[in-house]
Amino acid sequence: MKALALYEGSFSVDATKTFIPFDPSIHDPKDRPASLFIYVQPFLVETGNDLIVLDTGLGFHNEKGEMIIHENIRNAGYDPEDVSLVLMSHLHFDHAGGMINKSDGKVSLSFPNAEYVIQRGEWEAAYSKPSRSYKTEIFDFLQRSGSVHFIEGSGQFNREIAFELTGGHCENHQVFLIREDDRTIFFGADILPEPEQLLRKFIAKYDFDGRKAMELRQEYGRRAAEEHWECLFYHAKSKAIAHVAWEDEAFRIL
Repeated sequence: MKALALYEGSFSVDATKTFIPFDPSIHDPKDRPASLFIYVQPFLVETGNDLIVLDTGLGFHNEKGEMIIHENIRNAGYDPEDVSLVLMSHLHFDHAGGMINKSDGKVSLSFPNAEYVIQRGEWEAAYSKPSRSYKTEIFDFLQRSGSVHFIEGSGQFNREIAFELTGGHCENHQVFLIREDDRTIFFGADILPEPEQLLRKFIAKYDFDGRKAMELRQEYGRRAAEEHWECLFYHAKSKAIAHVAWEDEAFRIL
């Protein structure tokens, strides 16, 4: 089993939920007052049975007009058409924008041969509870493609992949555990988006239930340490893939 980070870039986002490429080494944060500054990196996991994308990023394109996530997958030695599963933690735009490819006025599936695995409650919430975080035109196209595989609650998707409904960040957020050959890869998405969030307890205003999200971070961090999980951090500034240790009542990122 192999895991790779597919770094899309660093961005500034304000209350309008507009994501603007933002390099802290070049730009001045004062130019974007009241903004969050985030890093976005989907992941590619190869198992014996599947080539898996974990969340799809914003779907932005490079200067050549190619999707950045496609460029990264090809640079890693794979082909986007070989992706068999797209596992979605939730459907906020910074995680779901890359599910489709908008290029030259045309729209297509970013991963035409993949099943898109989505929590049914999250899909329904995207339509029933309007929010700037959801771009339902993406979901309309995806639904017409017939490529959506809905799951509900927590359970086992196949022999290698388990999913756990967490809530916290949004009502129907989920995380994934991929197990093969005595290894476990954990994708916590926006429940555990950065390793630094394990090192300090705080309640984030951007979470649907900030206290629950904080408690879940601690819970998954301890499980990761106890069971030696390889953790994938979607919004990490540096350590996108790391193990976690729990020592002297404190977390340590390895």
